[in-house]
Amino acid sequence: MIGRAAFDERLVAGAGLADRTRKSRWPARLDLTQSATGLALGLFMWGHMFFVSTILLGNDVMWMVTKGFEGYFFFGRAFPLIVSVIVAIVFGLLVVHALLAMRKFPASFGQAKTFVTHRRLLAHDDTTLWWVQAVTGFALFFLAAAHLYQMLMHPGAIGPFESGARVFNGWWPLYLVLLFAVELHGGIGLYRLAVKWDWFGGADPAQTRRRLRTLKWVITAFFLALGLLTLGAYMKVGYEQRGVVNPVYTPAWLTNPPTAAPPAWWPDHLQNPARP
Repeated sequence: MIGRAAFDERLVAGAGLADRTRKSRWPARLDLTQSATGLALGLFMWGHMFFVSTILLGNDVMWMVTKGFEGYFFFGRAFPLIVSVIVAIVFGLLVVHALLAMRKFPASFGQAKTFVTHRRLLAHDDTTLWWVQAVTGFALFFLAAAHLYQMLMHPGAIGPFESGARVFNGWWPLYLVLLFAVELHGGIGLYRLAVKWDWFGGADPAQTRRRLRTLKWVITAFFLALGLLTLGAYMKVGYEQRGVVNPVYTPAWLTNPPTAAPPAWWPDHLQNPARP
């Protein structure tokens, strides 16, 4: 028989709760993992935009960046499988991040309606930003997955002509929507991480938050402008190659026969390599 005092304690605490020695740390661990994967994906997003935007500097520059990721300058030949490995890692981070983020999504129409009502009532900027992040995150489940799958299965089809043809021949609507979704989602996510973990805390938290929010919109505007210019450049390249089936770009100094001298910095062991 349980004593009256012990029975009352268990009744108040809840069945089994009084027997717990400590609270579970798993919610905190999952939240930390969500933050870490979000940070990694956000930084990758910025780096990826800089890589693909090298098309604005010319076909040769974009080709060299692409071949650099394929190990061409290290091994003397290209290994597109390296790109597949990188994409697979990013894909895995995306899946983990998405699964963890779903914990905080409204689980029913009623919950979503309640949140929208509260958002309108509060008129709080950060609450609205979270809603934008949730909507764009849902879109990214489909848009980013489609893009990553394409890169995973065809890692060798990346280059000035190859990427331009893909964009021009039907992928540009997806990339256009993906650009806005990923820049809004990632920018808001990085801002919220900085606020959540107090990375740039100051004497006036409200002022710090306002400054971070302004910086977030400046960075988002920059990357959206860069992305639109980059997308336009690939459309132009694709249009110029519209009559060519499966175009492959080769720098002038690697054609057979070469039609131009290699750059002065070109490595000696790659002076006259076989076409990668």
